[in-house]
Formats: sequence, structure tokens, C-alpha cells
Amino acid sequence: MVPVPTRLGALGFARAPHVHLNLSPAELVEAALQRGEGTLTDTGALMADTGQFTGRSPKDRFIVQDDLTAGSVWWGDINIPFDSAKFDQLHQKMVAYLADKELYVREAYAGANPDYQLKLRIVNELAWHNLFCYNLFLRPAAGADTSWAADFSIICAPGFEADPATDGTRQKNFAILDFTRKLLLIGGTAYAGEMKKGI
Repeated sequence: MVPVPTRLGALGFARAPHVHLNLSPAELVEAALQRGEGTLTDTGALMADTGQFTGRSPKDRFIVQDDLTAGSVWWGDINIPFDSAKFDQLHQKMVAYLADKELYVREAYAGANPDYQLKLRIVNELAWHNLFCYNLFLRPAAGADTSWAADFSIICAPGFEADPATDGTRQKNFAILDFTRKLLLIGGTAYAGEMKKGI
């Protein structure tokens, strides 16, 4: 089993002192309640507020334009190009922002067919977002070794807001896909569906 910091090293985390790896739903609900991320309904379900964004923000979803994507993506109002250097800058800023925070990491699959299945590693600032990923993505068998090199990773930090003037975004929230780095960065929005739509 690969230690948690090593697992996150490929995502730029030189240190990750507060990491919760693949917690159970009960543990995530408890964490979310303790952190004030939500409340329990009268049926016992966790209810969380997504804040300003109750859905996707399509004009704030970007794809890094580089050698891999320049000629293979249909660029326009839907697939908006993003600068690779600006992506790196945002990535570094997000990692710095998350460096001293509690992180919730989920290792899961996208796609039921093993021939096309993606191994995912998801880093969440919010416990309830990690619970969303537990419910949405396919779970490895109990006891399975998930110390894999991920096929795609997500870093989701709703508390981190971009500076459009320097970061190249349209506004403070963003979802940016980099197909070369196999990485999705999401910030400035607590709408959990951005993770699903990105993958």
C-alpha cells in the first residue's frame, strides 16, 4: 500500500498532513456535520447547501489548449480554450491553498466496462463532496489495492477563488480540464455536479 502523501505527490502535494482516505459514508456524514457543511433531514439524509451555484456554470468550464487538444477539440462557446501556463499557475495556487487543510481523498472508477474504465483519484476540500463521489463513481471491491497511478484526477476546492485578472478565468469560479495532465481543477463553486460532468 502506497502512503497517502506519496499518492498525492503526483498532484503536487509535497506535504499533506491532514488526509482522510476512502472514508465510509457514515464517517463522511459525521465529518460533514462536525464541520458545519450540512444538516440531517428528518429522514436521516445529509443535506448540504451548494451556495451561489445550484448548477453548472458552462461559461466557466475550460479545456487546456495544447499539442494534444489543439486539433482534436471543437473549440467555441462550449469548449473554451485555456492557457497551459495559466493552468499550471492555478494548480500551484490551489495546492498551496489546500496545504494546511483537511483533505478528503477518494479512489474510485468511472465506467463499468473494464476495457474503458478510468481509475480516479479525487481530492476534496469538503467531506460532503467526497460523499457525493462515493455515491456517484464506482467503488473498488473491499480491501482492493487502490494505490494506483490514476488515469484521471480531480482537485476540488470550493473555498479557493480565482483572480480573473491574473488567472485567465472569466470569474472567480472555474472548472478546467487538462487532458495532457489528466487533471480537472474545480474552484470557487460548491456545486458537486461539476466533478461528475468533468469526468
